[in-house]
Amino acid sequence: MGAVVLPGVALLALQLGLGTVAQAHTQPQPQPMTGTHAQGPVGAGTRAASPLVAPDRATITEGQVKEVAPGGEITYPSVTSCLTVTVRLRDGGLVGAHASLFQVPGELRSDRILAALKDRVGDRPVTAVEVRGAVGAWHPGYFVKAIESYGDGEQPPVPTGQDLDGIAEAVAQGLGRPRSTVTVEDVPDGDQTVT
Repeated sequence: MGAVVLPGVALLALQLGLGTVAQAHTQPQPQPMTGTHAQGPVGAGTRAASPLVAPDRATITEGQVKEVAPGGEITYPSVTSCLTVTVRLRDGGLVGAHASLFQVPGELRSDRILAALKDRVGDRPVTAVEVRGAVGAWHPGYFVKAIESYGDGEQPPVPTGQDLDGIAEAVAQGLGRPRSTVTVEDVPDGDQTVT
């Protein structure tokens, strides 16, 4: 007889005196309709029109890709057998990737990291690409085929020293950037900070 059934969150909110606030969070919000998207929600099937707001600082662990705003700082912790790839954008922002020799569960493999970095950079102007880390532990082919993807009986390539040019070429190709923009530096174990 006029009884109303409320979802658990709304019922709890009403008991706490937060009725309208909680109801606003449990109800779908209308999407503005403009231009050619008037038939469906804005952004449906397309990239959102508003730019991504990057933080001032980011910590990028193995297998991750992140971005910081112009003037920001990236920290790559515990770079022991890894390589870091930092893309310097013309506007002063940084986009970084922490490539791991072996995949960390739930994160990107070494043969997926450059594609994710390239996607994050998009078509924004780039001034430089800096690769740092355990250069002697890396074969350039690890950016094309990760160690984990070799099957039984297949032998992954083994690095034979520090192949700075090979790594630079692999990164340039993976990012679709000129080789001249990529530098590679062997950096001892530890944390890296890039500003």
